[in-house]
Amino acid sequence: MTINRRDLALSTFAISALALATPALAVSAEEDTVAKKVEAFRLAQIAADPKALGALCWDDLSYSHSSGKVEDKATFVTNATDGKSKFLSIEYKDPTIKVVGPAAIVRFHWIAEQEMAADGKKVPTNLHILMNWQKQGDEWKLLSRAATKL
Repeated sequence: MTINRRDLALSTFAISALALATPALAVSAEEDTVAKKVEAFRLAQIAADPKALGALCWDDLSYSHSSGKVEDKATFVTNATDGKSKFLSIEYKDPTIKVVGPAAIVRFHWIAEQEMAADGKKVPTNLHILMNWQKQGDEWKLLSRAATKL
């Protein structure tokens, strides 16, 4: 069998194209569902929407801030929506999602800016975030969150 350069180039191109397409195909339906929940959470944070935040979190939520402060669900929702500050922007940069059975591990680089209501001071934040989402039935909700300053 004779293989010429054209055949070799075409087969190399085909394999390369398949390799580039494979990661996009590798996203499972569950990962896509979790990604949508994560985006809904981000939007609820920006909007300071207590109903939306509450609906996205388990009652047993453990929400850890980069300062070391840990909040339960009620405290988190109250503090996130009390109007003492507002988010001007929140970006979840370079997210990764890994679904393992009924759990999802979500990591991303958080870049945000808040404006303090008391004095109008703008405060930037640069964090690494780890979220753990849990599925019960058909519903994915946030079970825990931890932040580390960068």
